[in-house]
Amino acid sequence: MNDSKTSIKELKDLVQKFCEERDWNQFHTAKELSIGIITESSELLEYFRFKNETESEALFNSPGKKQKISEEVADVLYFLLRLSQKYDIDLSNELEKKIEGNEKRYPIEKSKGSNKKYTEL
Repeated sequence: MNDSKTSIKELKDLVQKFCEERDWNQFHTAKELSIGIITESSELLEYFRFKNETESEALFNSPGKKQKISEEVADVLYFLLRLSQKYDIDLSNELEKKIEGNEKRYPIEKSKGSNKKYTEL
Protein backbone atom coordinates (compact mmCIF):
# COMPACT_ATOMS: atom_id res chain seq x y z
CA MET A 1 0.00 0.00 0.00
CA ASN A 2 1.04 3.59 -0.56
CA ASP A 3 -0.65 6.97 -0.35
CA SER A 4 -0.93 7.51 -4.09
CA LYS A 5 -2.82 4.26 -4.63
CA THR A 6 -4.84 3.79 -1.43
CA SER A 7 -8.21 5.32 -0.61
CA ILE A 8 -9.41 6.31 2.84
CA LYS A 9 -12.15 3.69 2.45
CA GLU A 10 -9.52 1.00 1.93
CA LEU A 11 -7.73 2.12 5.08
CA LYS A 12 -10.97 2.14 7.08
CA ASP A 13 -11.78 -1.35 5.82
CA LEU A 14 -8.29 -2.57 6.77
CA VAL A 15 -8.65 -1.22 10.32
CA GLN A 16 -12.19 -2.59 10.63
CA LYS A 17 -11.13 -6.08 9.56
CA PHE A 18 -8.19 -6.06 11.94
CA CYS A 19 -10.39 -5.02 14.88
CA GLU A 20 -13.29 -7.31 14.11
CA GLU A 21 -11.00 -10.33 13.81
CA ARG A 22 -9.92 -9.61 17.37
CA ASP A 23 -13.42 -8.85 18.70
CA TRP A 24 -12.37 -5.36 19.74
CA ASN A 25 -15.64 -3.57 18.93
CA GLN A 26 -16.60 -3.91 22.57
CA PHE A 27 -13.58 -1.82 23.60
CA HIS A 28 -13.78 0.79 20.87
CA THR A 29 -16.23 3.32 22.20
CA ALA A 30 -16.06 6.92 21.04
CA LYS A 31 -14.45 7.84 24.37
CA GLU A 32 -11.78 5.14 24.21
CA LEU A 33 -10.92 5.87 20.60
CA SER A 34 -10.67 9.60 21.36
CA ILE A 35 -8.36 8.80 24.27
CA GLY A 36 -6.30 6.70 21.87
CA ILE A 37 -5.94 9.65 19.48
CA ILE A 38 -4.73 11.90 22.29
CA THR A 39 -2.42 9.28 23.80
CA GLU A 40 -0.75 8.52 20.50
CA SER A 41 -0.54 12.24 19.64
CA SER A 42 1.25 12.79 22.93
CA GLU A 43 3.71 10.02 22.12
CA LEU A 44 4.39 11.73 18.79
CA LEU A 45 4.92 15.05 20.55
CA GLU A 46 7.56 13.52 22.84
CA TYR A 47 10.01 13.34 19.93
CA PHE A 48 9.87 17.11 19.49
CA ARG A 49 9.69 18.21 23.12
CA PHE A 50 12.51 20.56 24.13
CA LYS A 51 13.86 20.62 20.57
CA ASN A 52 14.25 23.74 18.51
CA GLU A 53 13.26 23.85 14.84
CA THR A 54 16.68 22.73 13.60
CA GLU A 55 16.81 19.81 16.03
CA SER A 56 13.26 18.79 15.14
CA GLU A 57 13.99 18.83 11.42
CA ALA A 58 17.15 16.81 11.99
CA LEU A 59 15.08 13.94 13.40
CA PHE A 60 13.79 13.28 9.89
CA ASN A 61 17.36 12.86 8.61
CA SER A 62 17.93 9.98 11.01
CA PRO A 63 16.36 6.82 9.54
CA GLY A 64 15.80 5.32 12.99
CA LYS A 65 14.15 8.45 14.44
CA LYS A 66 12.09 9.02 11.30
CA GLN A 67 10.83 5.43 11.53
CA LYS A 68 9.80 5.89 15.16
CA ILE A 69 8.03 9.16 14.34
CA SER A 70 6.32 7.47 11.39
CA GLU A 71 5.07 4.72 13.69
CA GLU A 72 3.53 7.28 16.03
CA VAL A 73 1.89 9.06 13.08
CA ALA A 74 0.46 5.70 11.99
CA ASP A 75 -0.86 5.10 15.51
CA VAL A 76 -2.71 8.44 15.42
CA LEU A 77 -4.08 7.61 11.98
CA TYR A 78 -5.20 4.16 13.14
CA PHE A 79 -7.34 5.59 15.94
CA LEU A 80 -8.68 8.37 13.73
CA LEU A 81 -9.63 5.89 11.02
CA ARG A 82 -11.22 3.53 13.55
CA LEU A 83 -13.29 6.31 15.12
CA SER A 84 -14.47 7.56 11.74
CA GLN A 85 -15.13 4.01 10.50
CA LYS A 86 -17.13 2.99 13.55
CA TYR A 87 -19.20 6.15 13.72
CA ASP A 88 -19.67 6.70 9.98
CA ILE A 89 -17.69 9.92 9.65
CA ASP A 90 -16.77 10.71 6.06
CA LEU A 91 -13.26 12.09 6.51
CA SER A 92 -12.94 13.39 2.94
CA ASN A 93 -16.23 15.27 3.15
CA GLU A 94 -15.49 16.67 6.60
CA LEU A 95 -12.01 17.82 5.59
CA GLU A 96 -13.39 19.50 2.50
CA LYS A 97 -16.00 21.34 4.61
CA LYS A 98 -13.31 22.33 7.12
CA ILE A 99 -11.09 23.74 4.37
CA GLU A 100 -14.03 25.68 2.89
CA GLY A 101 -14.78 27.18 6.30
CA ASN A 102 -11.12 28.02 6.86
CA GLU A 103 -10.93 29.71 3.46
CA LYS A 104 -13.56 32.16 4.75
CA ARG A 105 -11.87 32.58 8.15
CA TYR A 106 -8.40 32.93 6.64
CA PRO A 107 -8.65 34.86 3.38
CA ILE A 108 -5.35 34.84 1.51
CA GLU A 109 -5.03 38.63 1.48
CA LYS A 110 -5.22 38.76 5.29
CA SER A 111 -3.57 35.52 6.35
CA LYS A 112 -0.77 34.84 3.89
CA GLY A 113 2.49 34.60 5.82
CA SER A 114 0.72 35.13 9.16
CA ASN A 115 0.17 32.69 11.99
CA LYS A 116 -2.51 34.79 13.66
CA LYS A 117 -5.84 33.23 14.56
CA TYR A 118 -8.76 34.35 12.38
CA THR A 119 -10.14 36.43 15.27
CA GLU A 120 -6.93 38.50 15.19
CA LEU A 121 -6.81 39.16 11.43
